[in-house]
Amino acid sequence: MTDPKQRTIDEAQIDETLAESFHASDPPSWTLGASVKAETDPIEHVIHARERDVGTFTVRRTLPTTVRRLVGPFVFFDHMGPVALAPGVGMDVRPHPHIGLATVTYLFEGEIVHRDSLGSHQTIRPGDINWMVAGRGVVHSERSADEPRARGARIHGIQSWVALPLDQEETEPRFEHHDASTIPRVTRDGSICDVIAGTAFGARSPVSVHSPTLYVHARLDRGARFHLDDEHEQRAVYVVEGSVACAGQSFEAGTMIVFRSGDVLIDARDASRVMIVGGAKLDGERHILWNFVSSSLERIDRAKDDWRNERFPKVPGDDSERIPLP
Repeated sequence: MTDPKQRTIDEAQIDETLAESFHASDPPSWTLGASVKAETDPIEHVIHARERDVGTFTVRRTLPTTVRRLVGPFVFFDHMGPVALAPGVGMDVRPHPHIGLATVTYLFEGEIVHRDSLGSHQTIRPGDINWMVAGRGVVHSERSADEPRARGARIHGIQSWVALPLDQEETEPRFEHHDASTIPRVTRDGSICDVIAGTAFGARSPVSVHSPTLYVHARLDRGARFHLDDEHEQRAVYVVEGSVACAGQSFEAGTMIVFRSGDVLIDARDASRVMIVGGAKLDGERHILWNFVSSSLERIDRAKDDWRNERFPKVPGDDSERIPLP
Protein backbone atom coordinates (compact mmCIF):
# COMPACT_ATOMS: atom_id res chain seq x y z
CA MET A 1 0.00 0.00 0.00
CA THR A 2 1.30 3.46 -0.89
CA ASP A 3 1.91 5.75 2.08
CA PRO A 4 -0.19 8.90 1.47
CA LYS A 5 2.51 10.97 3.19
CA GLN A 6 5.07 10.04 0.54
CA ARG A 7 5.87 12.36 -2.34
CA THR A 8 7.45 10.73 -5.38
CA ILE A 9 10.10 12.87 -7.04
CA ASP A 10 9.26 13.79 -10.60
CA GLU A 11 11.89 13.73 -13.34
CA ALA A 12 11.24 17.42 -14.07
CA GLN A 13 12.74 18.31 -10.67
CA ILE A 14 16.18 16.99 -11.60
CA ASP A 15 19.03 19.47 -11.09
CA GLU A 16 21.13 19.15 -14.22
CA THR A 17 24.32 20.31 -12.48
CA LEU A 18 24.60 16.80 -10.97
CA ALA A 19 25.45 13.81 -13.16
CA GLU A 20 26.64 10.36 -12.11
CA SER A 21 27.97 7.10 -13.53
CA PHE A 22 29.13 3.78 -12.05
CA HIS A 23 30.69 2.23 -15.13
CA ALA A 24 32.59 5.15 -16.53
CA SER A 25 31.77 4.26 -20.15
CA ASP A 26 28.06 4.84 -19.53
CA PRO A 27 26.49 8.23 -20.30
CA PRO A 28 25.27 10.22 -17.26
CA SER A 29 21.78 9.35 -16.03
CA TRP A 30 19.52 10.22 -13.12
CA THR A 31 18.43 8.24 -10.08
CA LEU A 32 14.71 8.68 -9.40
CA GLY A 33 12.24 6.84 -7.18
CA ALA A 34 12.96 8.61 -3.89
CA SER A 35 10.24 9.76 -1.51
CA VAL A 36 10.06 12.33 1.27
CA LYS A 37 8.37 11.44 4.58
CA ALA A 38 6.35 13.65 6.92
CA GLU A 39 8.39 15.43 9.60
CA THR A 40 6.76 13.41 12.39
CA ASP A 41 8.03 10.15 10.87
CA PRO A 42 11.41 8.88 12.21
CA ILE A 43 12.14 7.97 8.59
CA GLU A 44 13.14 11.02 6.56
CA HIS A 45 13.49 9.50 3.07
CA VAL A 46 12.84 6.18 1.38
CA ILE A 47 14.95 5.57 -1.71
CA HIS A 48 14.07 2.76 -4.11
CA ALA A 49 17.07 1.61 -6.12
CA ARG A 50 17.02 1.98 -9.87
CA GLU A 51 18.58 -0.64 -12.09
CA ARG A 52 21.44 0.37 -14.35
CA ASP A 53 23.00 -1.77 -17.07
CA VAL A 54 26.79 -1.47 -16.76
CA GLY A 55 27.71 -3.80 -19.61
CA THR A 56 28.19 -7.34 -18.29
CA PHE A 57 25.64 -7.05 -15.47
CA THR A 58 23.11 -4.80 -13.76
CA VAL A 59 23.58 -2.65 -10.66
CA ARG A 60 20.98 -1.11 -8.34
CA ARG A 61 21.71 2.52 -7.49
CA THR A 62 20.36 4.44 -4.49
CA LEU A 63 22.72 7.43 -4.16
CA PRO A 64 22.66 10.11 -5.37
CA THR A 65 19.01 11.11 -5.74
CA THR A 66 17.47 14.50 -6.32
CA VAL A 67 16.24 14.73 -2.72
CA ARG A 68 19.16 12.98 -1.05
CA ARG A 69 22.50 13.40 -2.73
CA LEU A 70 24.45 11.98 0.18
CA VAL A 71 24.20 10.44 3.64
CA GLY A 72 27.07 11.58 5.84
CA PRO A 73 30.05 11.53 3.46
CA PHE A 74 28.53 8.81 1.24
CA VAL A 75 27.78 10.41 -2.09
CA PHE A 76 27.38 7.30 -4.27
CA PHE A 77 26.04 3.82 -3.51
CA ASP A 78 25.66 0.92 -5.97
CA HIS A 79 24.55 -2.65 -5.28
CA MET A 80 26.34 -4.98 -7.74
CA GLY A 81 24.67 -8.30 -8.54
CA PRO A 82 24.27 -10.98 -7.43
CA VAL A 83 25.20 -12.19 -10.88
CA ALA A 84 26.75 -15.32 -12.38
CA LEU A 85 28.61 -14.48 -15.59
CA ALA A 86 29.10 -16.96 -18.41
CA PRO A 87 32.46 -18.78 -18.66
CA GLY A 88 34.95 -16.52 -20.37
CA VAL A 89 33.09 -13.37 -19.32
CA GLY A 90 34.25 -11.23 -16.43
CA MET A 91 33.95 -7.83 -14.85
CA ASP A 92 36.03 -5.34 -16.84
CA VAL A 93 36.00 -1.76 -15.62
CA ARG A 94 38.81 -0.28 -17.70
CA PRO A 95 41.18 2.38 -16.32
CA HIS A 96 39.34 5.59 -15.39
CA PRO A 97 40.11 8.59 -13.14
CA HIS A 98 38.77 9.95 -9.83
CA ILE A 99 39.31 13.12 -7.80
CA GLY A 100 38.02 14.37 -4.44
CA LEU A 101 36.70 11.07 -3.06
CA ALA A 102 37.53 7.67 -1.61
CA THR A 103 36.17 4.58 -3.36
CA VAL A 104 35.09 1.64 -1.19
CA THR A 105 34.64 -1.85 -2.63
CA TYR A 106 33.04 -4.52 -0.44
CA LEU A 107 32.07 -8.00 -1.65
CA PHE A 108 29.65 -10.64 -0.40
CA GLU A 109 30.63 -13.09 -3.15
CA GLY A 110 33.31 -13.35 -5.82
CA GLU A 111 36.61 -11.55 -6.24
CA ILE A 112 37.87 -8.48 -8.11
CA VAL A 113 41.41 -7.49 -9.07
CA HIS A 114 42.17 -3.84 -8.36
CA ARG A 115 45.04 -1.97 -10.07
CA ASP A 116 45.77 1.74 -9.82
CA SER A 117 48.21 4.43 -10.90
CA LEU A 118 49.97 4.23 -7.51
CA GLY A 119 51.16 0.75 -8.47
CA SER A 120 48.67 -1.11 -6.28
CA HIS A 121 47.71 -4.61 -7.46
CA GLN A 122 45.27 -6.21 -5.03
CA THR A 123 42.64 -8.93 -5.23
CA ILE A 124 39.63 -8.30 -3.00
CA ARG A 125 37.48 -11.14 -1.67
CA PRO A 126 34.35 -11.27 0.52
CA GLY A 127 34.75 -9.33 3.76
CA ASP A 128 37.93 -7.56 2.64
CA ILE A 129 38.02 -3.79 2.14
CA ASN A 130 39.67 -1.90 -0.69
CA TRP A 131 39.79 1.79 0.24
CA MET A 132 41.27 4.07 -2.43
CA VAL A 133 41.67 7.77 -1.66
CA ALA A 134 41.70 9.66 -4.95
CA GLY A 135 42.49 13.11 -3.54
CA ARG A 136 44.09 15.24 -6.23
CA GLY A 137 43.81 12.43 -8.76
CA VAL A 138 44.20 8.70 -9.30
CA VAL A 139 43.39 6.17 -12.03
CA HIS A 140 42.26 2.60 -11.41
CA SER A 141 40.72 -0.47 -13.02
CA GLU A 142 38.69 -3.37 -11.62
CA ARG A 143 38.58 -6.70 -13.41
CA SER A 144 37.86 -10.36 -12.84
CA ALA A 145 40.91 -12.58 -12.36
CA ASP A 146 41.78 -15.19 -14.99
CA GLU A 147 40.59 -18.27 -13.06
CA PRO A 148 37.10 -17.04 -12.09
CA ARG A 149 36.73 -15.52 -15.56
CA ALA A 150 37.44 -18.88 -17.16
CA ARG A 151 34.91 -20.79 -15.05
CA GLY A 152 32.30 -18.01 -14.97
CA ALA A 153 32.73 -15.23 -12.44
CA ARG A 154 30.20 -14.56 -9.67
CA ILE A 155 29.92 -11.02 -8.33
CA HIS A 156 27.87 -9.62 -5.45
CA GLY A 157 28.81 -6.55 -3.47
CA ILE A 158 28.61 -2.84 -2.84
CA GLN A 159 30.51 -0.08 -4.60
CA SER A 160 30.38 3.28 -2.83
CA TRP A 161 32.10 6.65 -2.88
CA VAL A 162 32.91 8.78 0.16
CA ALA A 163 33.43 12.50 -0.48
CA LEU A 164 36.50 14.01 1.19
CA PRO A 165 36.35 17.04 3.52
CA LEU A 166 37.14 20.40 1.92
CA ASP A 167 40.65 20.54 3.35
CA GLN A 168 41.39 17.00 2.07
CA GLU A 169 40.01 17.20 -1.47
CA GLU A 170 43.51 17.67 -2.93
CA THR A 171 45.32 15.26 -0.59
CA GLU A 172 47.90 12.82 -1.91
CA PRO A 173 46.22 9.71 -3.34
CA ARG A 174 46.70 6.42 -1.50
CA PHE A 175 45.37 2.87 -1.41
CA GLU A 176 44.59 0.65 1.60
CA HIS A 177 43.65 -3.02 1.65
CA HIS A 178 42.28 -4.55 4.84
CA ASP A 179 41.82 -8.30 5.07
CA ALA A 180 38.49 -9.56 6.42
CA SER A 181 40.24 -10.96 9.49
CA THR A 182 41.22 -7.43 10.60
CA ILE A 183 37.68 -5.99 10.47
CA PRO A 184 36.01 -5.62 13.91
CA ARG A 185 32.94 -7.81 14.42
CA VAL A 186 30.19 -7.04 16.92
CA THR A 187 27.76 -9.86 17.75
CA ARG A 188 24.40 -9.15 19.36
CA ASP A 189 21.25 -11.18 19.84
CA GLY A 190 20.36 -12.33 16.35
CA SER A 191 22.82 -10.05 14.53
CA ILE A 192 26.42 -10.07 13.32
CA CYS A 193 27.88 -6.66 12.46
CA ASP A 194 31.19 -6.05 10.68
CA VAL A 195 32.40 -2.44 11.08
CA ILE A 196 33.76 -1.70 7.60
CA ALA A 197 34.79 1.93 8.13
CA GLY A 198 34.54 4.45 10.93
CA THR A 199 32.95 3.61 14.28
CA ALA A 200 29.86 1.72 15.42
CA PHE A 201 28.65 -0.19 18.47
CA GLY A 202 31.84 0.58 20.39
CA ALA A 203 34.16 -0.74 17.65
CA ARG A 204 36.50 1.11 15.30
CA SER A 205 37.55 -0.02 11.81
CA PRO A 206 41.26 0.13 10.83
CA VAL A 207 40.32 2.06 7.65
CA SER A 208 41.80 5.59 7.63
CA VAL A 209 38.68 7.71 7.25
CA HIS A 210 38.85 11.51 6.88
CA SER A 211 35.67 12.42 8.79
CA PRO A 212 33.29 10.70 11.26
CA THR A 213 31.99 7.72 9.26
CA LEU A 214 29.49 4.92 9.75
CA TYR A 215 29.73 1.88 7.47
CA VAL A 216 28.59 -1.52 8.71
CA HIS A 217 27.66 -4.86 7.12
CA ALA A 218 24.97 -6.50 9.29
CA ARG A 219 23.41 -9.95 9.03
CA LEU A 220 20.14 -10.35 10.91
CA ASP A 221 18.35 -13.54 11.88
CA ARG A 222 14.65 -13.74 11.17
CA GLY A 223 12.82 -12.04 14.05
CA ALA A 224 15.91 -10.22 15.33
CA ARG A 225 15.41 -6.69 16.70
CA PHE A 226 18.26 -4.37 15.83
CA HIS A 227 18.93 -1.10 17.70
CA LEU A 228 20.61 1.71 15.76
CA ASP A 229 21.77 4.47 18.11
CA ASP A 230 22.33 8.14 17.30
CA GLU A 231 26.14 8.19 17.60
CA HIS A 232 26.33 9.54 14.05
CA GLU A 233 24.60 12.65 12.73
CA GLN A 234 23.25 11.06 9.54
CA ARG A 235 22.29 7.39 9.10
CA ALA A 236 20.68 5.12 6.54
CA VAL A 237 20.06 1.40 6.14
CA TYR A 238 20.14 -0.30 2.75
CA VAL A 239 18.40 -3.69 2.51
CA VAL A 240 20.61 -6.03 0.46
CA GLU A 241 18.63 -9.24 1.06
CA GLY A 242 15.51 -10.16 2.99
CA SER A 243 13.11 -7.60 4.44
CA VAL A 244 12.95 -5.42 7.55
CA ALA A 245 10.35 -3.36 9.37
CA CYS A 246 10.73 0.03 11.01
CA ALA A 247 8.19 2.54 12.36
CA GLY A 248 5.32 0.28 11.32
CA GLN A 249 6.49 0.04 7.71
CA SER A 250 8.07 -2.84 5.78
CA PHE A 251 11.02 -2.52 3.44
CA GLU A 252 12.23 -5.05 0.88
CA ALA A 253 15.61 -5.62 -0.76
CA GLY A 254 16.76 -2.73 -2.92
CA THR A 255 15.49 -0.04 -0.54
CA MET A 256 17.49 2.56 1.37
CA ILE A 257 15.86 4.02 4.50
CA VAL A 258 17.25 7.39 5.64
CA PHE A 259 16.55 8.25 9.28
CA ARG A 260 16.07 11.43 11.24
CA SER A 261 17.94 11.90 14.54
CA GLY A 262 17.16 9.62 17.47
CA ASP A 263 17.37 5.93 18.25
CA VAL A 264 15.84 3.55 15.71
CA LEU A 265 14.54 -0.01 16.08
CA ILE A 266 14.70 -2.31 13.07
CA ASP A 267 12.96 -5.69 13.03
CA ALA A 268 14.08 -8.43 10.63
CA ARG A 269 10.95 -9.89 9.03
CA ASP A 270 13.15 -12.48 7.31
CA ALA A 271 16.78 -13.48 7.55
CA SER A 272 18.30 -10.29 6.14
CA ARG A 273 21.52 -8.62 5.08
CA VAL A 274 21.75 -4.83 5.41
CA MET A 275 24.35 -2.12 5.02
CA ILE A 276 24.37 0.77 7.50
CA VAL A 277 25.87 4.00 6.13
CA GLY A 278 26.30 7.54 7.37
CA GLY A 279 28.46 9.83 9.46
CA ALA A 280 28.90 13.53 9.99
CA LYS A 281 27.24 15.92 7.58
CA LEU A 282 29.68 16.89 4.86
CA ASP A 283 31.14 20.39 5.02
CA GLY A 284 29.69 22.31 2.08
CA GLU A 285 28.21 21.31 -1.26
CA ARG A 286 29.71 18.79 -3.65
CA HIS A 287 29.38 18.46 -7.41
CA ILE A 288 29.45 15.04 -9.05
CA LEU A 289 30.22 14.76 -12.74
CA TRP A 290 31.17 11.44 -14.28
CA ASN A 291 33.77 9.97 -11.86
CA PHE A 292 34.77 13.29 -10.34
CA VAL A 293 33.62 14.76 -7.00
CA SER A 294 34.57 18.27 -5.96
CA SER A 295 33.33 21.41 -4.22
CA SER A 296 34.45 23.31 -7.35
CA LEU A 297 32.99 23.00 -10.84
CA GLU A 298 36.18 24.60 -12.16
CA ARG A 299 38.22 21.80 -10.57
CA ILE A 300 36.01 19.21 -12.25
CA ASP A 301 36.45 20.98 -15.60
CA ARG A 302 40.22 20.82 -15.11
CA ALA A 303 40.04 17.11 -14.29
CA LYS A 304 37.98 16.49 -17.43
CA ASP A 305 40.56 18.34 -19.52
CA ASP A 306 43.41 16.44 -17.85
CA TRP A 307 41.78 13.09 -18.67
CA ARG A 308 40.92 14.13 -22.21
CA ASN A 309 44.54 15.16 -22.82
CA GLU A 310 46.06 12.14 -21.01
CA ARG A 311 47.68 14.08 -18.15
CA PHE A 312 46.58 11.57 -15.52
CA PRO A 313 49.11 8.82 -14.69
CA LYS A 314 48.87 5.35 -16.21
CA VAL A 315 47.93 2.14 -14.40
CA PRO A 316 50.96 -0.20 -14.37
CA GLY A 317 50.01 -3.57 -15.84
CA ASP A 318 46.75 -2.21 -17.30
CA ASP A 319 47.72 0.70 -19.54
CA SER A 320 46.72 -0.50 -23.00
CA GLU A 321 43.17 0.89 -22.85
CA ARG A 322 41.09 3.38 -20.92
CA ILE A 323 37.56 4.70 -20.71
CA PRO A 324 37.15 7.91 -22.69
CA LEU A 325 35.46 10.98 -21.26
CA PRO A 326 31.74 10.78 -22.16
